[in-house]
Amino acid sequence: MKNILIIGSVGQIGSELTMHLRRIYGNDHVVAGYRSTQPSEELAKSGPLERVDATDVEKLNEVVKKYKIDTIYNLAALLSAVAESKPQAAWNVGVNGVFNILEVAREHKCAVFFPSSIGAFGPTTPLDNTPQDTIQRPTTMYGVTKVAGELLSDYYYKRFGVDTRGLRYPGIISNVTLPGGGTTDYAVEIFYEAIKHKKFTCPLPAGAFLDMMYMPDALDAAVDLMEADPSKLKHRNAFNVSAMSFDPEIIAAEIKKHIPDFKMDYNVDPMKKAIAETWPNSMDDSAARKEWGWNPKYRLPEMTIDMLNMISKKLGIKYK
Repeated sequence: MKNILIIGSVGQIGSELTMHLRRIYGNDHVVAGYRSTQPSEELAKSGPLERVDATDVEKLNEVVKKYKIDTIYNLAALLSAVAESKPQAAWNVGVNGVFNILEVAREHKCAVFFPSSIGAFGPTTPLDNTPQDTIQRPTTMYGVTKVAGELLSDYYYKRFGVDTRGLRYPGIISNVTLPGGGTTDYAVEIFYEAIKHKKFTCPLPAGAFLDMMYMPDALDAAVDLMEADPSKLKHRNAFNVSAMSFDPEIIAAEIKKHIPDFKMDYNVDPMKKAIAETWPNSMDDSAARKEWGWNPKYRLPEMTIDMLNMISKKLGIKYK
């Protein structure tokens, strides 16, 4: 049985991935690591909890030894828009923190999961059907840290044999976790506003296509990759994964099928627009499909129905 440590267990992906892993491997085998934000009651009471973050290598070592950890999921990061306002902090968490975790993994022979992002690409990358292996020259601090993390993970595998694996996530859409400062967050906010007010003001312009994925698929992708036969992994790190690509007009039209009175206008955020313009419109994820069987379950229509139903239930507001 695996003994897993989640770094960033109260974040956008970590809060849901921790519970997902506890359901798979057992509550006592998944340690929720958090830094400052208090975990939810469910997270705190369902399994082991430790105050630890990627920048504290001594505490990392202590927790890994205490729980006999063999797998670390490193989800600590400052999301794109936040990272632009706090570049030094973003570097400390996103590069120094990754280095610390890889060093601890090397010493204790742990496997490491590192989530990269579409933010690892830049304006000189092919925007349509972005290849698995292509030029990466991001123009954001978030992107810089993700490229550095990809390279460090490859280095520790090739140089020290650390079992590193990772994905390039697109925008993640969740009905549980609220947005936390990412460029793709509008695709979550739009559902809440549609149900509450039947109106949404979008911070990205029409035509801003971005890859997206529903959270259940994002969780499955992480687990499936970590459980994959290592002999079949040619790339190991930074697999492109995607499930759908749309712009604000397309997702608004899909919501309108279920909420006919829904309306959307625009108040474009210049920083988010500039970031989105450097990210892919769509990624080629054929390497992930071939090497470990990636196959998302949710496309835009299915995700829209589930999001509306789940958020409506959460808010106690009928949307139709």
